[in-house]
Amino acid sequence: MIETVIGFIVNMQHHRSYRDLLVGLIPKEDLSRLPRSFDIIGEVAIIQLPEQLLKVSKYIGEAILKIHKNVKCVYAKVGTIKGKFRLPHLLHIAGEQIELTTHKEYGLSFLVDVKRCYFSPRLANEHRRIALLAKDGEYVIDMFSGVGPFAIHIASVRKALVYAIDINPYAYRCLIKNIRLNKRKLKGAVVPICSDSRVVAEYLRGIANRVIMNFPDDPYSFLEHALLFLNDEGVIHVYSFENEPDPIALSLSKIRSKLTSLGWDIIDVLYSRIVKEVSPKRRYIVLDLYVKRKR
Repeated sequence: MIETVIGFIVNMQHHRSYRDLLVGLIPKEDLSRLPRSFDIIGEVAIIQLPEQLLKVSKYIGEAILKIHKNVKCVYAKVGTIKGKFRLPHLLHIAGEQIELTTHKEYGLSFLVDVKRCYFSPRLANEHRRIALLAKDGEYVIDMFSGVGPFAIHIASVRKALVYAIDINPYAYRCLIKNIRLNKRKLKGAVVPICSDSRVVAEYLRGIANRVIMNFPDDPYSFLEHALLFLNDEGVIHVYSFENEPDPIALSLSKIRSKLTSLGWDIIDVLYSRIVKEVSPKRRYIVLDLYVKRKR
């Protein structure tokens, strides 16, 4: 029934958005709550829905399938990412029930277990930006690698050695497969490690030129261990969630205070940017910092 109604609407007029298909199909108050965007990972679409929209989620899912012909499965993301594995709660709302999918990014392939691994297709440009900043011969630590997008991007453009660390065994399994999937495109090498990065830091002291910290929930708790990877100086890329009105200044203040207490200085803020909006007042930001141990 849902497909018949939506199919009729599609034939009647041209549509740019899944939202257009839902006009007249769901209540007006629900239309106003519809997200303007959602993530597509391979063949899977994931849309964040408030609880009020769950009653019409089937209609929403079918509309997405109609608009995006490459999508075969739609999940509703309910609530926020939680836990040490940073996993969302996904509710299947339309199409096939797919959990493993392959996502393409800058010519690279990433196998993603969407229900058991954290992966954001919105970070594609960040993955590439960091890769292009790395240099041949560098030793890089990716403290929260997930399925390996930062690590594999770097190794695909630079003759660098990247240690990709993640505590999630499902992400680690995908990481292993992704290294194999992209093997012929790698100039450098990726070393996968399934462990807590704080533990690994004790074994890889002073090895790195560059450290990536994509744990936006609380990167400050891991700064001490990020510094252990560096040999007196180097670059750290810190991702964090911070509130308006000045999230970048707030994050920088927290990092500077923490580094000072640990005997380190920020020599230069190489780059700072709001990557995306998380909620009306909360932002996902990145800071590239050149840091050095105090003498």
